[in-house]
Amino acid sequence: MSIIRQLIDISQQKGPSPGVKLQKRITMFGKLTCVQIEELLQQQIVGRIGCHANGITYVVPVSYAYDGEYIYVRSVEGMKLGMMRKNPEVCFEVDNTRNLSNWQSVVAWGLFQELPAGKERQHAVRCLEERKLPVSSSETMHLSPQWPFTSENEAEVQGIIFRIRLMQKSGRYEKSDNHHYFAT
Repeated sequence: MSIIRQLIDISQQKGPSPGVKLQKRITMFGKLTCVQIEELLQQQIVGRIGCHANGITYVVPVSYAYDGEYIYVRSVEGMKLGMMRKNPEVCFEVDNTRNLSNWQSVVAWGLFQELPAGKERQHAVRCLEERKLPVSSSETMHLSPQWPFTSENEAEVQGIIFRIRLMQKSGRYEKSDNHHYFAT
């Protein structure tokens, strides 16, 4: 029997044609451990900030660095900064999606804090510079004209540097024996 006929049989839930064996997929759902949550936050470089002010909720992707306590971001003036200044309570989400049945996700809640010049801003810039970035990356991830090299002068780093102190974290996952991959 042709492969097309077998697929039609399966899609019509008649069961497989004689001699066709279907494998049962094994899928697990669960909560990530504290260690897995920290690993995912350390491994990724793009996450999403959710903020809310004046009756509007806004979710936006950002490039970030994480030092175990804070999420560090460099940005320019815009809607997210205006909203976080009005309401510093934010949500942060990061995920690793291999395919639709193999993923991990962390949602965290924390407090936004803008970092003017000083030691805290310098630490944030160093964390952002030390991230492992792909060779082909967005201009918004390049902190200085010397990229991929670090800047000798922290003042050369344009934009607004801020951090989010993560106060609460939660993680979930789905794991399946489905090994088909796609890019996100």
